[in-house]
Amino acid sequence: MQIFRPGAGIDLPLLPEGPTHTKHRGATSPSTRQKGKSGAASMAVEEEGLRVFQSVKIKIGEAKNIPPYPGPNRMRDCYCTVNLDQEEVFRTKIIEKSLCPFYGEDFYCEIPRSFRHLSFYLFDRDVFRRDSSIGKVAVKKEDLQKYHGKDTWFPLQHISADSEVQGKVHLELRLSEVITDSGSVCHKLATRVLECQGLPIVNGQCDPYASVSLLGPSRSEAKKTKVKRKTNNPQFDEVFYFEVARPLSHTKRQFEVEEEDVDKLALRVDLYNASNLKFGDEFLGGVRVPLRALGQDGVHDAWYFLQPRDNVGKPVKVDELGSLRLNIVYTEDHVFPSEHYSPLRDLLLQSANVEPVSASAAHILGEVCREKQEAAIPLVRLFLHYGKIVPFLSAIAHAEVNRTQDPNTIFRGNSLTSKCIDETMKLAGHHYLQVTLKPIIDEICSEHKPCEIDPVKLKESDNLETNRENLRQYVDQIFNEITTSGVSCPTVMCDIFFSLRESAATRFQVDNDVKYTAVSSFIFLRFFAPAILSPNLFQLRPHHPDPATSRTLTLISKTIQTLGSLAKSKSANFKETYMAAFYDYFNEQKYADAVKNFLDLISTSGRWDQKSIETPIMLKEGFMIKRAQGRNRFGMKNFKKRWFRLTNHEFTYHRTKGNAKGDGALCSIPIENILAVERLEEESFKMKNMFQVIQPERALYIQANNCVEARDWIDILTKVSQCNRKRLSTYHPSAYLNGHWLCCKVSADTAAGCTPCTGGLPANIQLDVDGDRETERIYSLFSTYMNKLVNMQEACGSRSVYDGPEQDEYSSFVIDDPQETYKTLKLIVSAVQTLEQQHTKYKRDKFKKTKIGSQEHPIGDKSLQCYIRQQSESSTYSI
Repeated sequence: MQIFRPGAGIDLPLLPEGPTHTKHRGATSPSTRQKGKSGAASMAVEEEGLRVFQSVKIKIGEAKNIPPYPGPNRMRDCYCTVNLDQEEVFRTKIIEKSLCPFYGEDFYCEIPRSFRHLSFYLFDRDVFRRDSSIGKVAVKKEDLQKYHGKDTWFPLQHISADSEVQGKVHLELRLSEVITDSGSVCHKLATRVLECQGLPIVNGQCDPYASVSLLGPSRSEAKKTKVKRKTNNPQFDEVFYFEVARPLSHTKRQFEVEEEDVDKLALRVDLYNASNLKFGDEFLGGVRVPLRALGQDGVHDAWYFLQPRDNVGKPVKVDELGSLRLNIVYTEDHVFPSEHYSPLRDLLLQSANVEPVSASAAHILGEVCREKQEAAIPLVRLFLHYGKIVPFLSAIAHAEVNRTQDPNTIFRGNSLTSKCIDETMKLAGHHYLQVTLKPIIDEICSEHKPCEIDPVKLKESDNLETNRENLRQYVDQIFNEITTSGVSCPTVMCDIFFSLRESAATRFQVDNDVKYTAVSSFIFLRFFAPAILSPNLFQLRPHHPDPATSRTLTLISKTIQTLGSLAKSKSANFKETYMAAFYDYFNEQKYADAVKNFLDLISTSGRWDQKSIETPIMLKEGFMIKRAQGRNRFGMKNFKKRWFRLTNHEFTYHRTKGNAKGDGALCSIPIENILAVERLEEESFKMKNMFQVIQPERALYIQANNCVEARDWIDILTKVSQCNRKRLSTYHPSAYLNGHWLCCKVSADTAAGCTPCTGGLPANIQLDVDGDRETERIYSLFSTYMNKLVNMQEACGSRSVYDGPEQDEYSSFVIDDPQETYKTLKLIVSAVQTLEQQHTKYKRDKFKKTKIGSQEHPIGDKSLQCYIRQQSESSTYSI
């Protein structure tokens, strides 16, 4: 991707008095967060002429050498959190009784706001279920690229109140000459503290004030602003005066005292959280402004990023807290308006019609990328968006089948075709997996029945026959769920399977089973079996299962995979004798018949539509804060924590998570009654991360736990209600309070909205993608592998004029038609170079317009300094 590093602002949630968000100072941390999901509703930072999307993919591996618990047990129960600055957005499961916990958990999210640090906190939960912090890893935004896609061990650092800093402050300094009563001239410094943004929230509250002092010889006075209650964006607008140049005077010894050198003075502004506790006020961050910044006119007006307090304590050993293994992939997509991508996008979308398909732009992308997966993800999303995924996959699958010599190896390699179909199934088949597998996977994870059938691994308390029976029942349940789910298979998947079946049957006419194995190699081998094996990667479970359950799922996955393969000698598929013996249970013809009937059903083109699914599908659930809707005229309108559930039929909330399993919904909103889902302005209740679900008679005001969850809920609620006939075109961005709408001041609570509704996401999977963003990603890949494009051009030229042995450097490319491939390559290079010039021009123009000290680019932004240095070097080089 084009990785720019613009300045970062901070935007954190502020909660009412009930729930708490906690700054990591060893106190209890927030409630468990769910995984983020990608989608076109992800928020982009709007810059002049383009949109900037941020995303992060993290694999939390393991921790090692954690200091033992200071008690007789010595072991710890540890979990890890992922934080944007200090806002928790994800939490791993707890690993019990270990000083080297292994997590193996993946987390992906679209980042909906600016941030300065991506942080990871390690917590220990003791026997009283209290959480104490062990240490942290904080990676600056500008340093993320150093660790891009690499497994890295990070040493855990101590968590200190003086280093947990975020937010920015707006200051105005003015140096003026003042004539005293005696007629002498002195100078006074007027310091105006205007406002702060994005201060951290400490133990659920933020009551900030600023302390202002002038640093210099014999100066110690500090002046304070008023405390601003319950806000992390305080508006102070207070002015303080300091005398900075004294008139000549005499000491007791009659020596003259020289006037102070103003350039050697500095202003110190520290932010504190006013605390009612005996431990005193808590430091939130500070800035030091040298007075030489005033310049000749004596005026300085700028935003500053708050900085941590100087570390005056003794140095701490970096390895005494242990270390954490992480793999971080952070990307920024800088997306121009759609017309910039037309040449490249049109070239890609024509790929299905190019003869041969190996000469198409999409196929060439798969040839030059280091990993086929790199190319498959944006290609599939782009073709889905424009409704051309089936013809494209049919074309590349047909070409691969014609190159395959043995029907037993059909679609078994990691080709572009396989990776693209995998990605399509993940996107289009998400709800299909939820309704088919999630209930039984949840049951397996909660029951913890012993299912180990390897005699070597059996525990003393286990009975082999009992374990076999438990495992057989689970396999039967899952097998029946899968083979009776054909009606629920999404249309786009059925169309793809139909094409695979036809191509395979035409190519290998003597093999009667190839029409089944071509489809089963995807639906069983690459879809159901991996989802059973790792349900957390397919959003079927929030976390990786415990070791015993994971072993059970592994055995089930192996069996289901073999059942679906229709291999002639299935027992021979297993290297382990205990698996071959177990599989004898399933050597009946009824299993093979059920698989064939299922494969016949899902490979019949266009027969089923996923919208016909009448079974309620659980889409999302979790705790959030909701405001009482005020149905009773004199009822209390307070905030309460509730368990929310969303299915494709209704949106409900319950008193507790346990109530959600029965019929104990406190409120149920049918999907067809949702008129709009929009964000709610912070000023309504002085609370962050709020949104509103608008119904015919009232709006339900809800606060999510963090910015990522708020975006996810708005995203999915918008999707499921997108096709409602009575959707609103306007809404009120603020709440109705004290007899009027805060936004437009209209008194009637039924007044029409004053702001146009934001464009929601269409419910159709084929449109739930940002096509321009995917084209930008493809451009970035082509740009990254430009050398390979040039090599491929040379290979085309070589094969056109010399039909001899291939040179080693060209042998890796699939080139069926050198002339057609060369034409396409030429068009690709031209389109990529044009976009490269537009990106360069944008960076150059942005560099010229960047104003250090503005609200967008505060002083103290390391990523901005790095960006400016890069642009200065590139400008000098170009000159």
